[in-house]
Amino acid sequence: MSGGAMGRTARSGPVGVILSVDPDRFAQVVEAARRVGLTVTGEQPILGSLSGTIAEDRIPVLEAVDGVESVDRERIVRLPPPDAPQ
Repeated sequence: MSGGAMGRTARSGPVGVILSVDPDRFAQVVEAARRVGLTVTGEQPILGSLSGTIAEDRIPVLEAVDGVESVDRERIVRLPPPDAPQ
């Protein structure tokens, strides 16, 4: 298997995402997002925010769900402990 093929496989694994959705259609958007492969990990209907995990190659399908306004990757910041050498 070439390095390029391995890279595509690795990128298709689950990634954390945060969605901005139409708050007036929140329940319908959540169900549609689940149908296309989103595993929901957090819901904030009043804010129109939904978080979860999905295979990276399914993100374009998720973005096309009616009522999804944006899909952003979750960002994880790792800070060294205060006593770590610098």
